Amino acid sequence: MLLSEITWVQAEEYFRHNDMVIIPIGSIECHGKHMPLGTDTLIPDKIIELVRKEKDDVLIAPTVPYGACESLYPFPGTVNLGTDLLYQLMKTIIWNLKRHGARKFVILNGHGGNIKALERIGYELDSEGCLMALLNWWLNVWELNPAWKGGHGGGEETAGVMAVNPALIDKKYVDLPLELKDVSPSIKANGFNTVEFKGVTVTIPRLTDHVTDNGWIGPDHPKYATEEWGRDMLQAFADYMVSFLEEFGKVSL
Repeated sequence: MLLSEITWVQAEEYFRHNDMVIIPIGSIECHGKHMPLGTDTLIPDKIIELVRKEKDDVLIAPTVPYGACESLYPFPGTVNLGTDLLYQLMKTIIWNLKRHGARKFVILNGHGGNIKALERIGYELDSEGCLMALLNWWLNVWELNPAWKGGHGGGEETAGVMAVNPALIDKKYVDLPLELKDVSPSIKANGFNTVEFKGVTVTIPRLTDHVTDNGWIGPDHPKYATEEWGRDMLQAFADYMVSFLEEFGKVSL
């Protein structure tokens, strides 16, 4: 049930009997040369589409398409709200819904940079007798199937976008190797903001274009992504989300 497609009278009736709302959120940011900037929004929207085929009695707020992308902003097209602004935006949305009767909030998140702001709001909701469930789909699916584990813009997310629309993948860039920029000959880059030195992982926050010219990072090379992988993965997560919604809906606050 989409909030954008019902009247205020229908919303009033919904909140008379229900206290749960789903809020999808993503980002507009670089995902390598081969993937669309809207990857983190396109995939949650596809998951919502799949969920609604099985369960369409929970109110779904419009997807928030922008997020906190502090490390990725140098790449053209990336829109970075920053953590502070994202916190204010999401808190305002959530507190408006809370005013009308929402008490349980399910956040379907497509972007890791959003987590800090969302968790902060979750603690504040808990202090007011509400609950937030934060579903970070790309992390959750690792537990459903460890073979789906991936990084940023790698095979996992590439497969997810293929499940949305294979034409959105620019295939001429899919085979590019992952080339990370080390801090020094002995301090080796091994992630977005991490390096390895003498077998120990150290955090060194760097802008992503200082880590890789491509924009994707992870152990899962995008050249191995398939549409079938994406379809199976997103359907499995949608099935899990339906089960979670049914159980979360039984929680009394």
